[in-house]
Amino acid sequence: MKEIFISMGSHQTTLNLNRNGEFTVAFATVDTLVAADFVGIVSAKNDPKKMEKTGWTIAKAEHVNAPVFTDFPMTLECRIREKLDESETDYYIIAEIVNILVDERYLAEDGKPAQEKMRLISYDPVHHGYLELGGRVGNAFSDGKKLK
Repeated sequence: MKEIFISMGSHQTTLNLNRNGEFTVAFATVDTLVAADFVGIVSAKNDPKKMEKTGWTIAKAEHVNAPVFTDFPMTLECRIREKLDESETDYYIIAEIVNILVDERYLAEDGKPAQEKMRLISYDPVHHGYLELGGRVGNAFSDGKKLK
């Protein structure tokens, strides 16, 4: 619950991670889809104005040396703990989640992030599209007890 596992390819971001070891992960939404897809398909190596084209507002993270894109409802501030299977083309990262930033509009009554309010998207690798994640469909660590 305090770590994230990410697969990395060879990108400008990869070079930045090798220098710094700290980063942020923003959760893309229906509203940020076009710009999020753009930053995924265009390299800063080839387009130095890549981030300007998104129109996103950039701030410094509170707890790590990395940018935060404030247009996203939720962002994780992370620090690399370990790299696995590192090669010239890719590797896996296990990172500690140092802090979670959430726009207050996306908090539930208990003060915790309410993902169902965020209109988050997920990549569909089979059909090369994005799917909007829907609402709650069950209760973790509870619904399965019906079969005991």
